[in-house]
Amino acid sequence: MNYKKFAAAIGVAALALSACGGDGEDTEGSNGSTNPPAESVDYLACIVSDAGGWDDKSFNQSAKEGLDRAENDLGVQVKTAESKDSSDFADNVQAMVTAECDLTIGVGFMLEESVGGAATENENLNFALVDATFEDATGNERALVFNTQEAAYLAGYAAAAMTETGKVATFGGVPIPSVTIFMDGYVDGVAKYNEDNDASVEVIGWDKENQSGQFTNDFDDQAKGTQVAQQLIQQGVDIIMPVAGPVGLGAAAAAQADGSTYIIGVDSDWYESAAEYKDIVITSVQKDISNAVFDTIETGVNDEWDGSNYVGTLENDGVGLAPFHDFEDQMPEGLADELEQLKQDIIDGTIVVESEGAFATE
Repeated sequence: MNYKKFAAAIGVAALALSACGGDGEDTEGSNGSTNPPAESVDYLACIVSDAGGWDDKSFNQSAKEGLDRAENDLGVQVKTAESKDSSDFADNVQAMVTAECDLTIGVGFMLEESVGGAATENENLNFALVDATFEDATGNERALVFNTQEAAYLAGYAAAAMTETGKVATFGGVPIPSVTIFMDGYVDGVAKYNEDNDASVEVIGWDKENQSGQFTNDFDDQAKGTQVAQQLIQQGVDIIMPVAGPVGLGAAAAAQADGSTYIIGVDSDWYESAAEYKDIVITSVQKDISNAVFDTIETGVNDEWDGSNYVGTLENDGVGLAPFHDFEDQMPEGLADELEQLKQDIIDGTIVVESEGAFATE
């Protein structure tokens, strides 16, 4: 799939996103590290957010945490730019080029064009992209991508095992590969449960075969997430996996208000990152963006940059299923062992979870 053409096809108008900032100013905050501050080094690491802001409780926040840890543990200098919407991307990336950042990281698939263009035009500087690859390899770029379909497969299997209505759901923000890859894995995990248990759990919200389903066309308006979740609940769904950034929190609000509907989080462990909803969060499909960002910065600081991509998988713990926390005692007997075996089967290659958005690991 040509992701750039795909992104152009859906159009930036479909985003309708909003956040704070966009001025490229330096920011400060808790670094989340338990290590003492390192001595300062002559290295400027910079990061540009997707719309949604640094406190989106999703991939922007995770990326920022990796930068903050690098500032503390590696002693690097940092600069950030928080994008209000897609119109800020080019200017924010250019601001980092002007600042002569040793490394500029763009957070999100929608920054692919801006960061990719800057990498091509500035081969003396390094660039990285979260959730996207670079179209032209020049050696000064690194993709930070995640095969989340592997962990979502486990989530789908668990959802099918734990539903009481026989109907589970997923929906997305914008139909881009970094979103639909979750949905593909989720659907396949439900199908695996049905196959293994002679069951007929139904997935609402995503048709993998036709690559069509339910989207809000937005990553920021939580009211849209609430509305979609309410519609799904009315159809008898009792477990929902929203792949929509902050919009997913709106779905969590609807589930919590319903009282008998539950959520599977994405990107981070929602039990911790969205603790106000922890009573309805069964588990989460995690991708370790924070560590990927930190590792990339460390590679640059140590003069070990080679332009190789980072692909998070179950095998390298780049993706995974979060603990079931308060729902551990509600898991059907044997489910934990089944999930562990499925995980090992995916790592061994016995099970291959396919998705158009998946990335090659070799």
